[in-house]
Amino acid sequence: MSVITVFNALHCNEELIIPQLIDKTGYRLVGDGEIGALASKMSGIPPERIGRAFAAKTSLFNPFTHEKERSVAYLRQAVAEILAEGNLVVAGFCSHFVPASISHVLRICLIADMAFRAKLAQSLPGQDKDPLKAIHKNDDDKASWVLQMTGRQDPWDPALYDIVIPTDKIGAQESIHLIVRNLNTDVLAPTEASQTALADFRLQAKIQLALTMEGHEVTVSVQEGAVTLTIEKNVLMLSRLEQELREIVEKIEGVQSVSTEVGKNFHQADIYRKLDFQAPARVLLVDDEREFVQTLSERLLLRDMGSAVAYDGESALEMLREDEPDVMILDLKMPGIDGMEVLRRVKATQPEIEIIILTGHGNETDRETCMQLGAFAYLQKPVDIDVLSETMKQANEKITRRRQQQAS
Repeated sequence: MSVITVFNALHCNEELIIPQLIDKTGYRLVGDGEIGALASKMSGIPPERIGRAFAAKTSLFNPFTHEKERSVAYLRQAVAEILAEGNLVVAGFCSHFVPASISHVLRICLIADMAFRAKLAQSLPGQDKDPLKAIHKNDDDKASWVLQMTGRQDPWDPALYDIVIPTDKIGAQESIHLIVRNLNTDVLAPTEASQTALADFRLQAKIQLALTMEGHEVTVSVQEGAVTLTIEKNVLMLSRLEQELREIVEKIEGVQSVSTEVGKNFHQADIYRKLDFQAPARVLLVDDEREFVQTLSERLLLRDMGSAVAYDGESALEMLREDEPDVMILDLKMPGIDGMEVLRRVKATQPEIEIIILTGHGNETDRETCMQLGAFAYLQKPVDIDVLSETMKQANEKITRRRQQQAS
């Protein structure tokens, strides 16, 4: 029932060591792909967006969607469910979900110097022309992830692992023998305390997910069913929040008691805000009238609808290459690439984005053309903010229904 976790820097012989480790132990390999697919199935968040949780660079919509935080909660829940199987090799980013209190886990880190990694990358088929760029990007992602999961700046810190293997100095076969030798010791045998720690981790993951889905951001710790909730951000009505948190957590099976406390950052200026995940949040506003679009963004935020802004068609298309919104509010008359052309290009390449035309210069012919090209709605300026808000909600509901159908 023991578990091996493997976290590695890119191009450290992991492509040799991990498959051979599976063959040697007979354990089942569980990677970020499988865990992400399970998290996607549970959440309804598309797998590619779940995968973005591992990236150092967050989505420009994340301040409004908190999709990374939700993805992390579902990934943690997926790891907690899978971990109960035992006899696993958990490889990748998700290995850092496993708490140190679970003692029947052997934690492995594979690392090598940069020269070795670059040379290995160049020898592999299908690699980029600039392997160092890919290596540095992967290192940045892993450093950011480990900092988020553990609070440590160094992703290869020996304190995080049972064995750190320098694969530029130790070959694949010797690395495998080292891992297996340490695996077959009494220290790695599951104990009652370790099984209790696993049960606490599973309960902690369930609680964290329940709170996240209710729009709360708090730290959860569990010890033998006793739950402690730490509130890190300042809140005006602390007692009311504490009561709401307790009511959510007390309903979860396995919870023995619930206590709340304030964290070390509680008295800073950042204010606690419960999130609303029903309102559209991945919204891109595209309009060259800067004062208008900034005011519109602020008014939407008052209705719990977060938005990013682009001031011309070319900038909007560039943003879409990196991050896809759910809803786009698009003006027609803009310098350079106009709104009609943006609509045409987006619908040709990213048809699932719902586009609401909002223009002060259109006519009936433009309206018919936009609707034929696939626009969700066509509105005229000046627009009643309630009408626009309702239209955005309807577009968001259409997206939700479509994703539910795709998932079923």
